[in-house]
Amino acid sequence: MCEVKVYRVMGRILKPNFRTKFSKEIRAVKPEDAVEEVYKLLGSKHRVKRFHIKIEEVREISPEEAEDPVIRRLSMEE
Repeated sequence: MCEVKVYRVMGRILKPNFRTKFSKEIRAVKPEDAVEEVYKLLGSKHRVKRFHIKIEEVREISPEEAEDPVIRRLSMEE
């Protein structure tokens, strides 16, 4: 059985009229799955195409390090 981990994905959104940094905490099995989830979330919420999203860092963190209370609570229950 695969273990679900917590990843912090950091990067930038580089649209011509909209530039910002982001940091998202995602629960996933692999780092690639976490990156895919970030593309999906940012694309649906901000209407950003994948080529406008630049992922700078993907890091596994412990559930205690998570700033998002939902992520922390879900991870602690397992």
